[in-house]
Amino acid sequence: MLCSGARSISPRWLMKAGLLGRGSTVQSGARGLSSAGVRLDLSGVYPPIATPFTEREDVDYDKLEHNLQKYAQIPFKGLVVQGSNGEYPYLTEEERVEVVKRVRRSMPANKLLIAGSGCESTRATLELTSKMAAAGADAVLVVTPCFYKGKMDTIALVQHFTKVADNSEVPVILYSVPANTGLELPVDAVVRLSQHPNIAGLKDSGGDITRIALMVHKTKAHDFQILAGSAGFLMAAYCVGAVGGVCALANILGEPLCDLERLCASGRWDQARELQQRLIEPNAAVTRGLGVPALKQAMEWFGFHGGVCRSPLRPLDQEQTQKLRRDFTSNGWL
Repeated sequence: MLCSGARSISPRWLMKAGLLGRGSTVQSGARGLSSAGVRLDLSGVYPPIATPFTEREDVDYDKLEHNLQKYAQIPFKGLVVQGSNGEYPYLTEEERVEVVKRVRRSMPANKLLIAGSGCESTRATLELTSKMAAAGADAVLVVTPCFYKGKMDTIALVQHFTKVADNSEVPVILYSVPANTGLELPVDAVVRLSQHPNIAGLKDSGGDITRIALMVHKTKAHDFQILAGSAGFLMAAYCVGAVGGVCALANILGEPLCDLERLCASGRWDQARELQQRLIEPNAAVTRGLGVPALKQAMEWFGFHGGVCRSPLRPLDQEQTQKLRRDFTSNGWL
């Protein structure tokens, strides 16, 4: 791992970025490429891609490839693989790693691949993080361990993430998703972890804009990057200093979300506000409202392969499907 400025960059990423030639080596004592520093720039929009399954609930790699070819035509910064919308808790470790390998082979070379590697124990997270790096991930997304949530205080979480970052070949992105884990990564833990040279940022799916603003403020001295974890508050997150978003809705409305990013970056706030408002209801439907089954159903309407979920997740019933369609049609998307 080569450290430059406040961020650690893997040799593979430097090679990918054209900053290190093939066959070059990184000396263990090297501490920086220039006074300006080099880092893994996370700014942009990422879909946390769904995992297509066959009717027998096997991973459908042909349909995955179809989706990847379509995503390659959208100006995403990269893809998040094996996040919550990829149904990672229902996949075996072998399947999780194989999906990352397949995505890496298919992805354009200039796109970032962020792989979910979080597990309940630190040891298991270390092992899977190593495998994801070997499979081609440019960075790993590590969710908060939560089974023993009552014991996951700041001390425990800082120790966990620090050990993962100390041993990871690629940069680590913290992942706070309280709707799924019942646990929000404390602000004081984020501030402490932001100082680690191999922790690049945080995906925050909680939606508390004051919290995001506070974390941006308290970590700005450490080159720490925050990604909004949902399209529903993407514009608001940009307003307080987030650099991008990992948004479930980008699996369906990728182009509009990239448009929203450009509008925010260029300061066209009136147009951004109008677009953001049209994204709120569809986003709520495929996230906290109806979840992954709704995401996969909507993907089918927009030419992607969503398909079935792996049990015990169930498909939408007729009433839910009708409501989902209304949320898209009433906002002009269908």
